[in-house]
Amino acid sequence: MTKTPVQLSFEDYLSYDDGTDNRYELVDGELVMVPLPTGEHSDVTDLLAKAIEVAISQQQENWKLKRDVGVYVGVNPKTGKERSRTPDLTVLTDAQWTVIKADKTRAAVTKTPPLLVVEIVSPSSRKTDYETKQGEYQQLGVPEYWIVDLQQQKVSVLTLVDDEYQTTEFTRNQRIISPTLTALSLTVQEVMSA
Repeated sequence: MTKTPVQLSFEDYLSYDDGTDNRYELVDGELVMVPLPTGEHSDVTDLLAKAIEVAISQQQENWKLKRDVGVYVGVNPKTGKERSRTPDLTVLTDAQWTVIKADKTRAAVTKTPPLLVVEIVSPSSRKTDYETKQGEYQQLGVPEYWIVDLQQQKVSVLTLVDDEYQTTEFTRNQRIISPTLTALSLTVQEVMSA
């Protein structure tokens, strides 16, 4: 991720446009460019999106799966600066999506905890995904957070229990068990073979 010297409030971030197609996260008031994914990362995102959409449909839930929606994770207690992340995939309720969609002038960012976020680990994002984002999503109250690690060939499903994440790791031919997506039918091997 590349940091820029631009300092913004969260409200400024929502309407920030530098005239490019670059995507940014807001980290302690600074814009951090989110690099384009590798081909493998993109294929895994596509596969996960299809499997999640099927599960949502089978469960007959009024949820939305989004690739490009940010999650406001609050103020960093150490710096006093605001932060917003852009997960690889986000599952939102219809009510959350209605609020986001109603504002036609600002970036699509939810200020309430989504049902589920998925981060696919890149070599440059390992520490951020496993430590920083885990803490941010936990503090925000995101009920379920997936860390898809292509290098280690595993999917970690973190479930919020008594305000703390409990982690279950899935590998090889194990079926990924999701408390949110009970109809999900997907193994780690299928994810890694995308």
